[in-house]
Amino acid sequence: MSLAFLLTTLVVVATPGTGVVYTLAAGLSRGKRASVVAAFGCTLGIVPHMAATVTGAAALLHASATAFQILKYAGVAYLLYMAWATLKDKDAVAVDEGATPVSAGRVIARGVLINILNPKLTMFFFAFLPQFVDPAEPNAAARMLGLGGVFMAVTFLVFAAYGVLAASVRGHVTSRPRVMTWLRRTFAGSFVALGAKLAVTAR
Repeated sequence: MSLAFLLTTLVVVATPGTGVVYTLAAGLSRGKRASVVAAFGCTLGIVPHMAATVTGAAALLHASATAFQILKYAGVAYLLYMAWATLKDKDAVAVDEGATPVSAGRVIARGVLINILNPKLTMFFFAFLPQFVDPAEPNAAARMLGLGGVFMAVTFLVFAAYGVLAASVRGHVTSRPRVMTWLRRTFAGSFVALGAKLAVTAR
């Protein structure tokens, strides 16, 4: 494994995106445990993209404009739904120890969907992993799986760190409902902005 791969992976993962926004929201609203669960869900959402790359399905997605557009706009729709749900549900980003806990399964499912419905992630793997694997290598597929596993591990660690840091400042906003209102609006706006960015992004 090269240093270039690790550095590139760290930069890509640490750059704020939908997964980071979702994990931050989970940390602020539900605490450290929820943020780690959210990070785990987002990481699981990488598996289908990595599998598509290794099996060659990514090539089909890359070649088919229709397939790419369908997946892209499904992702846009889900991001807009997340924005709407964040604004509508005042418990979505709220520090309330007495609030009904959100199940880990639901937190994970949302995280998985956020990353599954992101065709750019498949394109990233399709263009990124092969650069660090010699196609003539006998175990090229196994090596790509290994590198993909490293990418997933870094994703989980970085996202969890973001979430835990967010959870650490929960106490500072507990008695500030106006701050939480603006945070909810900010997260909703972030989902809308990321959805708009995805909608106008070409392959």
